[in-house]
Amino acid sequence: MLNGKIIAVVLPAYNAERTLEATVRELPDIVDIKILVDDCSSDQTVKLARRLGISTHVHTKNYGYGRNQMTCYHEALAAGADVVIMLHPDYQYTPLLITAMASMIAYGVYDVVLGSRILGGTAISGGMPVYKYIANRFLTAFQNLFLGTKLSEFHTGYRAFSRKVLAELPFVENSNDFVFDSQMLAQCVYFRYRIGEVSCPTKYFPEASSINFRRSVKYGLGVIGVTVQYMLQTSGLAQYRFLQNGNQRIDSSYAPAVVDEAMPTEAED
Repeated sequence: MLNGKIIAVVLPAYNAERTLEATVRELPDIVDIKILVDDCSSDQTVKLARRLGISTHVHTKNYGYGRNQMTCYHEALAAGADVVIMLHPDYQYTPLLITAMASMIAYGVYDVVLGSRILGGTAISGGMPVYKYIANRFLTAFQNLFLGTKLSEFHTGYRAFSRKVLAELPFVENSNDFVFDSQMLAQCVYFRYRIGEVSCPTKYFPEASSINFRRSVKYGLGVIGVTVQYMLQTSGLAQYRFLQNGNQRIDSSYAPAVVDEAMPTEAED
């Protein structure tokens, strides 16, 4: 807890058995709630998460990274979280920055905080593939130009949100796939939430999850598409559901089917 605010960490997981424990062991003591949503993994992620004492929810099929986040945020709000940090359980982002990121929201400085791999200038030395670094810089520059922002990185998977942001953003209108992240930041900009950044060291290693080149291209085209949609919406030439006004209404109908956390999975039978 920080400044009387309940802090939750959500872990969108898919085959994270090899890196989950290292990630969880570095979570700071300020974290009150730990939630893992498993997107129908084929390994022992669920069994390990429950052994580590994490509140665990299991998708009945593989819905995708974006849909996983929707369930994560739904469960965090239902658990009463005031600040929610989304951390990948592949140990690519250091959990040690959670205190700094949560503080910036708990004390009312920002509504959204991003862990940027670019600010520190060590992305390449940390193992980020050169083509991904170049694509990251190009897409971020493109988004900054047309969204009117000055962020160092739009494509980090390390993000913290206030309860107000998650309760109001229409993120259930977003993609089930990786472009969800760009849609969500476009929403944050469109609805004028305050966005801050902290420098986050980069760690690429064999066990860390990473999308392949083909999916990276698909993601890049999706990012460009989201940016164009934002431009059309703000210019009054079109309207898109993910950028519509109105508070988010989150209930069980928005979440994909999940196995109750008390139920055994096949891995535990």
